[in-house]
Amino acid sequence: MLTQADLPDDIDALRALVLEQSRMLMEERAVSEARLTELGVAKGEADAEIERLQSIIDAFMRHRFGRRSEQLDADQLQLGLEDVEIALGHARAAREAVAPRSRSDQSRKTNRGSLPAHLERIEQIVDIEGKSCPCCSGPLHQIGEDVAERLDVVPITFRVLVTRRPRYGCRSCEGAIVQAPAPARIIEGGIPTEALIAQVLVSKYADHVPLYRQAQIYARQDIKLDRSTLADWVGRAAWYLRPLRDRTLEELRRSERLFADETTAPVLDPGRGRTKTGQLWAYARDDRPWGGAGPPMVAYVYAADRKAERPDIHLGDFAGILQVDGYGGYTALAKRRGQQLSLAFCWSHVRRKFYDLAASSPVATEILRRIAMLYAVEDEVRGCAAEQRRIQRAECSRIIVEDLRLYLDARLRQISAKSKLAEAIRYATTRWDGLVRFIDDGRIELDTNTVERSIRPLALNRKNALFAGSDEGGDNWAVIATLIENCKLGGINPHDWLKQTLTSLANGHPANRVQELMPWLHVA
Repeated sequence: MLTQADLPDDIDALRALVLEQSRMLMEERAVSEARLTELGVAKGEADAEIERLQSIIDAFMRHRFGRRSEQLDADQLQLGLEDVEIALGHARAAREAVAPRSRSDQSRKTNRGSLPAHLERIEQIVDIEGKSCPCCSGPLHQIGEDVAERLDVVPITFRVLVTRRPRYGCRSCEGAIVQAPAPARIIEGGIPTEALIAQVLVSKYADHVPLYRQAQIYARQDIKLDRSTLADWVGRAAWYLRPLRDRTLEELRRSERLFADETTAPVLDPGRGRTKTGQLWAYARDDRPWGGAGPPMVAYVYAADRKAERPDIHLGDFAGILQVDGYGGYTALAKRRGQQLSLAFCWSHVRRKFYDLAASSPVATEILRRIAMLYAVEDEVRGCAAEQRRIQRAECSRIIVEDLRLYLDARLRQISAKSKLAEAIRYATTRWDGLVRFIDDGRIELDTNTVERSIRPLALNRKNALFAGSDEGGDNWAVIATLIENCKLGGINPHDWLKQTLTSLANGHPANRVQELMPWLHVA
């Protein structure tokens, strides 16, 4: 930039200087335009590309929020959106290279992220070289400043904690040697701190990064750790943490109402050289929709099969309401326990049966409309006290389900007993008592979505890990996943909690006081 001191006094020289500056600007512009032409980027083309990519994102979002029959798998949707949004960012950069936008034009409806106050601030000052006025050469004084904050990152950093324990001896007593005891460790004689073990656990079970990939990440910083070494750390940590999972299950058994569900867990079967299908059972509690005082929690238990006696063993002396899907094992469990246990079934599972038929069946469409009316009532009572929910359901929902039952019975008599529609209707009518139990009890939800949300992280980890190496591996999976998911339910950082808890356990925290370590007690 030219200053007043650079300007010549002679008008001809000044004119020549201006012409020279203009020529240089024209040359720079020509170079820029040539470069953009090289890249094949024009503003109109960039705008068209952005519009095309945005339409793809809109189509993805219709799949996300549209009718269930149109929805994509949630994980596939996220992966697809990532790639398209990356391409959209590229197209925006190309357009802005052609025609930079003013600051007022740059705002757009995107989540730019937030910068929490607790993050360390590293300030850098970008100042002018000279503090003299370009007009009169007088001294300048600061009249304000522009401040911009950007999120920076230091890649994962390893450090070595060196522990020194001086030994002391007495010159008078040759056999007297005094030394402080070594700090307790989860891995005796090993190199990891409890913080590193927590990092491995969270990466595997919360972020779904298998151990061999973690080993590859560490190797980029010349930290050579075999996958088998990481696996040993995880197994030892699971041994320490198992009493906390068992304590979680004990706490759930004392609840008045629980959700239950299960999902497959492929497990390697060495004898046959292939995988077998184990099961991860989930038991959850969430009383927040009706203002209950108990904290939300979930526990996972691995079993080698799906036999009906599995939930009987897991639930122990539980007495109350169990809200489940249509799996027959729960019905058998309720018959064995008699009055001790009541089943509440899931309207979401009923609805799914008719979604698949709605495109070709007006009857299925009408049933879906009536079920939607039930959910509209639930939207109004969510968060209300249990008694208020019961009263409003009795006034609004009871007439809906009574009319729906009459409609189902009438349609069932008119259609073939072997049709898919008849099968869907029978699914509902054979479970009717459990489906309508929510009307007379404000604590019961309309569906089992609470526990299904807790099942999703297991399914994602299963996709990444493919299978567990053994039945024992499946149970370790259940132990650590239980504690991480309870941290997430309580809104606490699982790494911080695991680091603190593993340190306490290594230092000999009493087994009869394990309840003091539970995640829900550490909610901020």
